[in-house]
Amino acid sequence: MGYDLPPLREPDLPRTAKVRPVALRTGWTTGACATAAAKAALTALVTGVAPAEVEIGLPAGRRVRFPVARCDRRDEGAEAVVVKDAGDDPDVTHGAELTATVGWRPVPGLALEGGPGVGTVTKPGLGLAVGGPAINDTPRRMIGEAVAEVVDLTAVGVRVVISVPRGEIMARKTTNRRLGIVGGISILGTTGIVRPFSTASWRASVVQAVQVAAAQGERTVVLCTGGRTERGARALLPELPEVCFVEVGDFTGAAVTAAVTHGLSGVVFVGMAGKLAKLAAGVLMTHYTRSKVDLSLLGAVTVEAGGTADLATAVTAANTGRHAYELWEAAGLLGPAGDLLCRRVRAVLRRFAGDAVAVDVAMVDFTGARVVASSGRWAR
Repeated sequence: MGYDLPPLREPDLPRTAKVRPVALRTGWTTGACATAAAKAALTALVTGVAPAEVEIGLPAGRRVRFPVARCDRRDEGAEAVVVKDAGDDPDVTHGAELTATVGWRPVPGLALEGGPGVGTVTKPGLGLAVGGPAINDTPRRMIGEAVAEVVDLTAVGVRVVISVPRGEIMARKTTNRRLGIVGGISILGTTGIVRPFSTASWRASVVQAVQVAAAQGERTVVLCTGGRTERGARALLPELPEVCFVEVGDFTGAAVTAAVTHGLSGVVFVGMAGKLAKLAAGVLMTHYTRSKVDLSLLGAVTVEAGGTADLATAVTAANTGRHAYELWEAAGLLGPAGDLLCRRVRAVLRRFAGDAVAVDVAMVDFTGARVVASSGRWAR
């Protein structure tokens, strides 16, 4: 192979992905807000008094209070709204009005439904019933426990409908449609708390996306670092359905592990120079706080591709992976050097995945529109 294989590393992320001089403010998940809204509405239905705030229990046992934005009786039921505060987390659902409409049902127990703005599950692989609302297990349990604090569900029946005004619009900025969740957002959360700038949810969504592709019977997953690389990947593999394309961000290792776990037979990675350089160095979690582009590696690739010593020195001293790319391009070496880099990434991913998965790698330009190099599957 001509070079020493690097050790494989998948470093942990810090709790927050940004460092600030003051503490970051936590927020609440859609599941916690929906739970608070359900309890507020049912309290108004039972007592005739609209609460200004309600207290609910989180999965870890902590009790927290939520202000109720609106609560009123409606016909034979009641409706309450809790506005989601995502804290310092950049969340498309920040400010969403989690709305619960409650009423009685003729048989004991809780019937939980999704209303307007809450997505409907249309594909397997999410751990939710196809045709049902996209309300995950933990929020379902939280809502059930909150309702049981108000009434005895063994004696009476309660119907709760969760809705989110403008939820369908919010969902356009998520991966819901690709996962088979249509018509709105998902009601999510495993702890009830949103950790600011935590990327744990992104990692979980990457794993879930691979799981959904596998559940659809697909055999190949295409890992892209972002929207531009995904556009390039789709042009490269137009025969594959949308569900096969997964934006992994920094979580290539997690995605490859999920592909192996769920029995997929092919992984294609499509990225730009910087991420490819990190992967070629054996780094499977490429967040900027935990890894840097190894420019000496790109310098070695330059020499291997036939570049001059001066070019290798310039690449090693480059400011960024993109700068190294531009130096290769200016010297007419982008194709040969890019191919070598893609082959190094392929070797790393094959070692990480084992023999069960075939791996291909492609590098796109910085518009994402053009494939400039590959590990061998695509000719330039």
